[in-house]
Amino acid sequence: MIITKKAISRRTLLRGAGVAVALPLLDAMVPALTATAATVAAPQQLKRIGYVYIPMGFNPAKWTPEEKSLEKLPFSLSPLQAISDQVTVVSNMDLQNAYPGSHATSNSAFLSAARAKRTESTDYYNGTTVDQIAAKHIGQQTQLPSLELSMDLLSTVGQCDNGYACVYQNNLSWASPTRPLPSEAHPRVVFESLFGNGGTPEERAAALKRRASLLDSVTGEIKRIGRRVGSADRNRIDSFMTSIREVERRISLAQRTAADNPLPDLDRPVGVPVEYADHAKLMFDLQLLAFQGDITRVVTFQLAREASTRSYPEIGVDDPHHPVTHHGNDPEKLEKVAKINRHHVSLFADFLKRMKEIPEGDGTLLDNSVYMYGSGMGDPDAHDHSNLPIVVAGGAAGKGNRHLKFDDPTPLSNLHLTLLNKVGVPMESFADSTGTVDDLFDPVNL
Repeated sequence: MIITKKAISRRTLLRGAGVAVALPLLDAMVPALTATAATVAAPQQLKRIGYVYIPMGFNPAKWTPEEKSLEKLPFSLSPLQAISDQVTVVSNMDLQNAYPGSHATSNSAFLSAARAKRTESTDYYNGTTVDQIAAKHIGQQTQLPSLELSMDLLSTVGQCDNGYACVYQNNLSWASPTRPLPSEAHPRVVFESLFGNGGTPEERAAALKRRASLLDSVTGEIKRIGRRVGSADRNRIDSFMTSIREVERRISLAQRTAADNPLPDLDRPVGVPVEYADHAKLMFDLQLLAFQGDITRVVTFQLAREASTRSYPEIGVDDPHHPVTHHGNDPEKLEKVAKINRHHVSLFADFLKRMKEIPEGDGTLLDNSVYMYGSGMGDPDAHDHSNLPIVVAGGAAGKGNRHLKFDDPTPLSNLHLTLLNKVGVPMESFADSTGTVDDLFDPVNL
């Protein structure tokens, strides 16, 4: 690490033609009075929290670990094996306020732990979600207080599920009980919200024509910063910019592929990859860039939508997801549910591995982050909200490498409250919480 008298500001931006790119954390950004300054400052400045939602529950027989440790993960969780030291599986959590039991309330209660008002009209009412509480505390110093992402581009309105308005299924994040936050599934739109100046679609298209690449427009700034930092920081900048270039390349490829596709696809605008996994990986990579550049510290990601009829022939499941989950204890259908569960987990696991590969401070991006992954539904055949599939991951997520199973059903809001506290949001209660999950964390962790 290079020790200098004056640190580069954490808010330093690379400015180009219509863009401003925030840099990742560099040694030169730490007030360098001692060689240990970076190791002290990084965890305090860079606590992040993210939530990934999967719909329609799980097959517990292929998900739930048999032991308290994660030495051998079951089929659906097996993609997490390589990073199990930063993973805790949590069992026997429930969402009582999601009852009487529906797809709509599974989604709406997952981050709010609130009972949604049953209505088919615009007088909907839910609860402020935990991500938005975090954003008000740790998101005010970043370009975006929070980032809301999804995989589905549907904008359905009216009644979607058992008398509940579609807004409850469409929106995972709520800024207030009456203000749902729409999510974005188009990679190009997300990319430009992170690095561009916004504007109408026509203005963004014109801006893209004026510049071949985001990085081309900030080359001079990159060279200028490079002359002020040490070799380790130059490597971090190069790695970050390479990641941006790769995301740009994949978005451009997706645009060309979609434009050449003669099949009608009214729900997928040009620029969204045809393959589900490619789209998901791209959306995860955008989260990486947002975290690396400290553009946001709070993310929600709806990996699939409740009542989704998406099929997954690439993993041997040709049947639509939703009908398969009404399994009636049919072994064949349960096996397909497990395969879908595993496919979704594999995408999350790849993302966590990428986070672990990115150095930051004296650790990695994953060390300074916490993610909660799971569903608001347990047994999809019964539409219940008990024994939810929940995984907590990241260096800030506790001891890791273990299965934490509660003896009695425990409110998911307890976990929400615990994670809020661990990322620096002091609260004594959240929704219907009865306490915190103290056993999840080491006393000295964070």
